[in-house]
Amino acid sequence: QVQLVESGGGSVQAGGSLRLSCATSRYSTSSYCMGWFRQTPGKEREGVAAIDSDGYTSYADSVKGRFTISKDNAKNTLYLQMNSLKPEDTAMYYCAVDPAGLQTPEELRGETYGGLDWGQGTQVTVSS
Repeated sequence: QVQLVESGGGSVQAGGSLRLSCATSRYSTSSYCMGWFRQTPGKEREGVAAIDSDGYTSYADSVKGRFTISKDNAKNTLYLQMNSLKPEDTAMYYCAVDPAGLQTPEELRGETYGGLDWGQGTQVTVSS
């Protein structure tokens, strides 16, 4: 059973915006550290953004000032607002949660300890 379901991906021109959503039926967004990752074929997975139960956030340098991670605890949904998109943002985007509840946003984003639960991903394609 899939515990994290991403949506909101699609194709957009450079400079455009998309908002990704990650709905969870198992985890409470008010209690767990969660994050967004992305990966393209042949490249390492990159931790894009993460947010903890208190709302403390961490971002990759490549997206700072353009992407915003947030959550709606009433809806148990994690979001990633992506603005000023670039072709290099093209990737499969995944949301993930630390089910042990022990990692900081920086540690989750860096996959320091592993053990994350993952969604199935949503594709984002940015054309120039």
